[in-house]
Amino acid sequence: MFLLCLTAFIVTSCSRKNDTFVNRNFHALGTKYNILYNGNIALENGRETVDDAFTDNYWQLLPVERMETMDDFMLPGQSKNSDFERAEEKAIKAVQKHGMNIKGKEYNPQIDEAYLLLGKARYFDQRFIPALEAFNYILFKYPASDKINVAKIWREKTNMRLENNELAIQNLKRLLRLEQLGDQDLADASATLAQAYINIKAKDSALAQLTTAANLTKKNSEKARYNYIRGQLYNEFGYKDSANLAFDKVIDLHRKVPRAYFINAHLAKASNFDLETGDVVMFSNYLKELEEDRENRPFLDKIYYRIAEFHKQAHRDSLAIAYYNKSLDASLSDTQLRALAYTTLGDMSFDTSEYKMAGAYYDSTMSNMVVDSKPFRIVKRKRENLQDVIYYEGVAQVNDSILNLVNLSDDDRLALFTTHVEQLKAKAEILKAQEEAAQRTSSGIVSSNIAGNTVAGRAGANVPGGGGQEFYFYNPTTVAYGKNEFVKNWGDRSLKDNWRLSNMRTNELSVQSNDVIADATEEERYDPEFYVSKIPTEPKAIDSLIKDRNYAYYQLGIIYKEKFDEYGLAKEKLETLLDNNPEERLILPAKYNLYKTYVLLGEHSSAEQIKQDILINNPESRYASILLNPKSEISKDEDSPERVYERTYAAYEAQEFQQVIDQSDRYIAEFEGEPIVPKFEILKASARGRLYGFEAYKEGVNFIALNYGNSEEGKRAQEIMQNVIPLLEVRDFKDNALAANFNVIYQFENAKTEEIDEFLKKLNEEVTQIRYYDLSVSKDIYDKNTIFVVVHGLSSIQGASGFADLLRERKANITRPYIAISSPNYEIVQRHKNLKAYLKSQ
Repeated sequence: MFLLCLTAFIVTSCSRKNDTFVNRNFHALGTKYNILYNGNIALENGRETVDDAFTDNYWQLLPVERMETMDDFMLPGQSKNSDFERAEEKAIKAVQKHGMNIKGKEYNPQIDEAYLLLGKARYFDQRFIPALEAFNYILFKYPASDKINVAKIWREKTNMRLENNELAIQNLKRLLRLEQLGDQDLADASATLAQAYINIKAKDSALAQLTTAANLTKKNSEKARYNYIRGQLYNEFGYKDSANLAFDKVIDLHRKVPRAYFINAHLAKASNFDLETGDVVMFSNYLKELEEDRENRPFLDKIYYRIAEFHKQAHRDSLAIAYYNKSLDASLSDTQLRALAYTTLGDMSFDTSEYKMAGAYYDSTMSNMVVDSKPFRIVKRKRENLQDVIYYEGVAQVNDSILNLVNLSDDDRLALFTTHVEQLKAKAEILKAQEEAAQRTSSGIVSSNIAGNTVAGRAGANVPGGGGQEFYFYNPTTVAYGKNEFVKNWGDRSLKDNWRLSNMRTNELSVQSNDVIADATEEERYDPEFYVSKIPTEPKAIDSLIKDRNYAYYQLGIIYKEKFDEYGLAKEKLETLLDNNPEERLILPAKYNLYKTYVLLGEHSSAEQIKQDILINNPESRYASILLNPKSEISKDEDSPERVYERTYAAYEAQEFQQVIDQSDRYIAEFEGEPIVPKFEILKASARGRLYGFEAYKEGVNFIALNYGNSEEGKRAQEIMQNVIPLLEVRDFKDNALAANFNVIYQFENAKTEEIDEFLKKLNEEVTQIRYYDLSVSKDIYDKNTIFVVVHGLSSIQGASGFADLLRERKANITRPYIAISSPNYEIVQRHKNLKAYLKSQ
C-alpha cells in the first residue's frame, strides 16, 4: 500500500498540468540543473569554436563582437555547428518536457531561460530570423521575467545582424533610458549600440558607448577589445593622444587577455609615434624590446613591419628594406601585411627608378590581394604602366651591351671573354664540389636507413621537425645543389604563377641571349673564341640593333616624361638618343619632347636653343607651328594627329578603303613614335581586310600584335589573334535552313559611280513601296573593281529570289542579274572574297 501511494505521488508530481508547489519545483529544478545546464555547456563550446574560427584583421576597424557572418544559405532544420544544434535541442526539450503552460500562463520559472538559450543558439548559428522569433517570444510571453532586459539586448543584436540598425538604435536607447540595468547588461547594451552606430557610420557616437562598455564589463577580453576599438576610432579622428591612452588600457591588461590584443595595442601605439617631437632613441629601444621578447615570436612579422615603417619615416631606406623583407619572411598567413610590405617595397624601388624591381614587387602585391578589389586595380594600373618601361629598358640595355662589344677591338673582346670563361670555370668547380658533397650525403643517408644508427642519422637529431637529415630541405648542401640544378635547367625565373612559360615580353631578351650558350657544347662553353664569333658583324644586323636601341630610347623618354613625371630621366634618354645618330623620323619628335622636358625642368637656355634649332631647320613642320603659337590647343589643331585620325576614320566609314590605306601609310611615317600610330595601324588593317579579304586582315592584326604589343591596340590585337581569328577563318558556307535573314545582291564590275547611284535610287524607290517586308538597301565595296548593291531584310532564300523576280515585273523594270544569299553566307563572302565559290556551291 505504501509503494502504491509513493508511485501515485511521483506520477502526480511529474504532471505539467497541475499547478502545485511540488510540480513547479520538480520541473524547475529538472530544467535548470539538467537540460539547461547541458544546453548552456553546448552553447559555450559552440561559442569557443566560433571564436577560434574567427581571425581578427587588425589592419581594419575591429567588429565589436568576434563573429564572422557567412553567406551560406541554410534550409530549415539545418545547422552549421553541432554544438549549437545540441543547445537548441536542449532548449526545445526543456519547453516540451517541462513547460507548465496552464490556461495561457507559464508556471515553470525556467522556461524563459530555455527560450533565451534557444535564441542564442540560433543567433550564433547565424539563423537570425528564427533567433529573433525566440527573443520576441520572451518579450511577449514573459514580460515579468528577470531576463527580460537580456532578451531585449539580444533581440537588438539580432536586428543589427539583419541590418535593421536604426531600429536597434531606437530600441536600445529606449532600454537605456527607461530601465535600470546591471553593470554587465549595461556593458552589453552599450557595446551593441556602439556597433550599430559604427554600422551607420556614426563613429563619434560609438565612442561614448564603447567607453561605457569598457568600464563596466567584467570580462577582460571584452575590456581589451572595446578599448582597442576606441583607440582605432580615435586614430581615425586624428586624436593620437587619446588613442594611445586607449591602447595603454589594453597593454595594462597584459597576461589577462589574449596576446594578440597586447601586441597589436603596442604596435598601434608605436604607429602613432612622432619622429619630430618624440624621443627617437627611447622609441628605437622600445621596438627592439618587442622584437627580442621570446613571447612575441608569433607576431614577429607585424613587429618587423612596424620597425621597417619607423626606419622608412626616418629616411633609413636600407634598414627599412631589410626589415620589410624580414617581415615577409616571417609572415605566412597575413596576406594584407604581405601586400602592404610588397607595395611599399615597390614604391621605394619606383622612387629610385628601379622599375623592373618595382614591377616584380607589384606582381607579388597583387598575388596577396583580393582580385578586382579597388586596391588591386590601383596596383594593377601601376604595374601596367611599368610594362613598357621594363621592356624598353631591357631592349636598350641588351642592345647597348652588344653594340659595345661590336665597337671593341679584337684583343679587347678576347680579353673580356677570357675573363668570363675563367669565371665560368670557377663556378663549375664549385658546382662539382657541391654535387660530390651531395652524393656523399645521399650515400650516408642510404647507409643510415639501412644501418639505422649512423653518424648522419645522429647529426640530424637536432634538425627542425625531428628525425634525421634525410629530409631534403634540412640539408644545406643538397639545397644548394638543387638551386644550381634549377638555374641550369630553367635559368633565372621570377617567383610568380606560370613561371615555366617564357613567352612573357619581359623574359624575351634573357631567353634570346641564353639560347646561344644553351646550345653550345662543353668545349665551346669554355672557349673565348666561341663567344667572340657570336658577336654580330653583318651591317644589316648591327643597323637593326641600333634602330631598335634608338627607338627604345625614344619611347623611354616619352614614357618618363608623360607617365611618370621623371623629367631628369626623360632628358637623359632623349639626349642620348640624339647623340646616337637616330633615324630621321625620330629626330624632330625627340627634339620637340626634349624642348618640353627642358621647360619642365626650368632649363630655359637649353629649351630656347633647341626651339631655335627646330624653327630654323624644320620651319614647315607641325612642331614649328606649335612652338610659334604655344597658346593654341593642339587638340584643336587641324594638323594634330587626333584630327587627322578622325578624318581618316571618316573615310573608312565612307568605304573609301584604298584612300584609308594610303593615308594611314603616310601618317604612320609622319607621326612615328607618337601614341596615335597603333590606331592608324589597326585602321589600316581593317581597311585592307574589307578590300582584300581575311588573309590581309589577319596579316595586319598580327603585325600590330608583334610590333605594338605594349599599346592598348597591340593588346587588343593579341586578343583578336587568339580568340577571334580562329572563328573568322571558317570558309564553309552555312545551310540556308539555319539562317533567319536573307539578302539580294546586285553586282557591278568596273561601273561608273553615276550608274550605281542611279540604280540605287531606283531600287530605294521600289523598296519603300513594299510594306510587307522591313527592307533596307546598302552599297558595299567587295573589292577594288566590284561594288554590291544589297537589299537586306528578307526572311527566306525563296523569298529573296521571289522579291527579285517581283522587281522585274514592276514599272521600274529592274532586270539586272541578282544573287540570293543568306546573311551569314554574305558575311563569309565579304570576309574571304569567295563569291565564285559560293556561286559554284548553289
